[in-house]
Amino acid sequence: MVEEQNEDTRAVDLLNDDLTDVSPEEIRAAQAAVAAQLETAEDRWRRAAADYDNLRKRMAREIQTVREQERRHTAKAFLPVVDGLDRALSFGVDLDEGVLGGMQAIRAQAADALRALGYPEIVIDGAEFDPQLHEAVSVVEDASVPPRSILAVTRPGFGTPERMLRPAAVVVTRRPDEE
Repeated sequence: MVEEQNEDTRAVDLLNDDLTDVSPEEIRAAQAAVAAQLETAEDRWRRAAADYDNLRKRMAREIQTVREQERRHTAKAFLPVVDGLDRALSFGVDLDEGVLGGMQAIRAQAADALRALGYPEIVIDGAEFDPQLHEAVSVVEDASVPPRSILAVTRPGFGTPERMLRPAAVVVTRRPDEE
């Protein structure tokens, strides 16, 4: 390595010297040595630039992953609040209208916070059972409605098929002759 550096240094020194008493072969050799140094430096620079670009892309992916994990963690912290408010509202028939309205408003705010975090409440009205969105906790035989219809929601769900926080727990119908 030291000999290569000495030869490279000599080649650069040769190009910087007075070239009157230097043969054309020595000049070509010196030019070739400088060209090789330049090529090596360019190669190192390109590799360093590629490494930096790969690092930048990897860090961007990792940051996005951490953000998504924290968003999910925060959203999960709201689930017990929503569940508690739903339980309270189910027993709130004897409550004053103002208290009941306030509880409903707080429940709506909690659902809005989950939606803002990327986990909207799963809409059930008239929906058919979808295993990506719903979790069947009970099956009821009922010939008067189409099979796989959702009769009731026992626990609200939040999310989308691509980004599920929690599926909705539902009661589903089936025909009496199905198993």
